[in-house]
Amino acid sequence: FSLHRLMGLKNQTRSSEFLLLGLFEGSEYQQLFFWLFLLMYLVTMIGNLLIIVAVGSSTHLHTPMYFFLANLSFADISFISTTVPKMLVNIKTQNNAISYSDCLTQLYFFIMFGMVDEFLLATMAYDRYVAICCPLHYTLVMSPQLCFLFISITWAFNVLYSLLHTLLMNELDFCAKNEIPHFFCDLKPLLKLSCSDIFINELMILTIGSLVGLIPFLCVIISYVYIVLAILRIPSAKGKQKAFSTCSSHLSVVSLFFGTVFGVYFSPSSNHSAQRDLIASVMYTVVTPMLNPFIYSLRNRDMKAALVRLF
Repeated sequence: FSLHRLMGLKNQTRSSEFLLLGLFEGSEYQQLFFWLFLLMYLVTMIGNLLIIVAVGSSTHLHTPMYFFLANLSFADISFISTTVPKMLVNIKTQNNAISYSDCLTQLYFFIMFGMVDEFLLATMAYDRYVAICCPLHYTLVMSPQLCFLFISITWAFNVLYSLLHTLLMNELDFCAKNEIPHFFCDLKPLLKLSCSDIFINELMILTIGSLVGLIPFLCVIISYVYIVLAILRIPSAKGKQKAFSTCSSHLSVVSLFFGTVFGVYFSPSSNHSAQRDLIASVMYTVVTPMLNPFIYSLRNRDMKAALVRLF
């Protein structure tokens, strides 16, 4: 849907459109980058769709872990589709313009699907904690009702959270410069272009944004502390290796995603450079969604078997 009806866009001294300068402004290799990002996008779409279909079609994958994984794959498809197709169109047409309403709509869905990813990674960490630390009670604790509750809260909360930032952004005026040194409409580049007082916006990012970002991250850390302690108590080396293999894939994705996100949004502004932020943004908006299917399928015997049966 379009957000401009909901927010009642103001038509005063505000820019009617922005220019997304992209990753490679003026680069002679733009066509090469076009095909590279198109390939990455297609790999992401196909890989995540295969995981969703495999989980849905294999009854032995109808467990909480794979239920969350299918939701993560759907969120990754939506997340990358918020930014990359527009970037590909801009490169191909050599037209970097994006309307004001489309920019805020892109911002809304980018925040929503990005935060859904974060919450799902925290939920999956809790699932691994229960599976390793409380295996006898796993079925009872991770009941279908609890899994559905986790997913419902994740989606409902982040729909409202992203709406908060988008509505606050809609209150700002963008009077002069309209060039965004990025390949999508993100919070910080937009705030830098505003000629309004952005104190409230930055306060929301540093308070509510930090809180919302840190809670899932702390859940992951606490879960893995208990997981590591439980693994160390396993007497046999083979048992330790088997236990660790059940969460190593998830830990790899968590490290890549949270590391780049916190580097962009929660480090001091004085440490920011446009080029570094662009590279970090590519990592968590394009690379991580692309790698997730490979990490979860190539290192997971059940998923590999399900994909073989699917084909």
